[in-house]
Amino acid sequence: MERPELPLPQLHAFVVLAEELHFGRAAARLGIAQPPLSQQIRRLEDKVGHALFRRDPGRVGLTPAGRELLPAARRALAALAEGLTAAREVGSGRAGRLRIGFAASLALTVLPSLLRTFRERLPAVELDIQEMTTTPQLAALRERTIDIGLLREPPAQDAELEFRTVLTEPFVAVLPSTHPLATQRTVSVAQLADQPFVLLPRAVGPFLYDRITGLCADAGFTPHVTQHAVEWQTVCALVETGLGVSLAPESIRRIRLQGVAYRRVTPATARTRVAVAWRVNDPNPLIPGILAALRHEPGDGPGRSRRSSARTAGED
Repeated sequence: MERPELPLPQLHAFVVLAEELHFGRAAARLGIAQPPLSQQIRRLEDKVGHALFRRDPGRVGLTPAGRELLPAARRALAALAEGLTAAREVGSGRAGRLRIGFAASLALTVLPSLLRTFRERLPAVELDIQEMTTTPQLAALRERTIDIGLLREPPAQDAELEFRTVLTEPFVAVLPSTHPLATQRTVSVAQLADQPFVLLPRAVGPFLYDRITGLCADAGFTPHVTQHAVEWQTVCALVETGLGVSLAPESIRRIRLQGVAYRRVTPATARTRVAVAWRVNDPNPLIPGILAALRHEPGDGPGRSRRSSARTAGED
């Protein structure tokens, strides 16, 4: 197919003259003098190889070639206008596609309200939401397969990534409902010393894993981990069967299993941190938009807003 080389001013002049069918009115509408308009039309006709207008005394009309070109010219100008608008929207961060990785447990806390806020602010942005644990999120950010990560217990520092805390929440003890400790309203971490543990594998969330085992170390013991599960729902299901106990972020209370009890733990200062992560100096104009939406998530807000209902479900 021959590649057309038609300057946009010529195409625009052609469409305007086709609509006005009068050189004087068309020139005024274009904001140019009549001779430059005539020159542009002549150059376009030279490109086409045929006259596009009949120039009768006191009258201008489209030739068959002009009538054939007009719909395509209008479509081309409209498509360009749409493209320019879309480019401006994307460039200003009002449109485009944002890829977000998130830890599964955050679907119980910060994620729903964040996505609501973001969509209210920027409804034209397409969101690609991918569930993944911390280690895969960090790798995906570095490999540029996601733009934003929402994860638990981020690393203390990373030369390629930036982090900002958006939520902290306490830990809870996850117990079989028949466990003797389930009769208590509060459980100290030290009381779990002789219990078998069910935890996420360290490989999928090393910093959270180390945070939990660190709490145990502070209480004077190393947890005896007998079972691993990649998802918190599976962890709770294994606890329900009596295979062990666990320490988990408080939002896990929303996983309601009849045979599982959730109990507050002491010390009360034992908390887990949720952070947003993004690449250092990422030029993506959508990043400031998601960070602005996250600023409207109070540090304890999502956890606090759900604790009363969750506690009712877990503390029977």
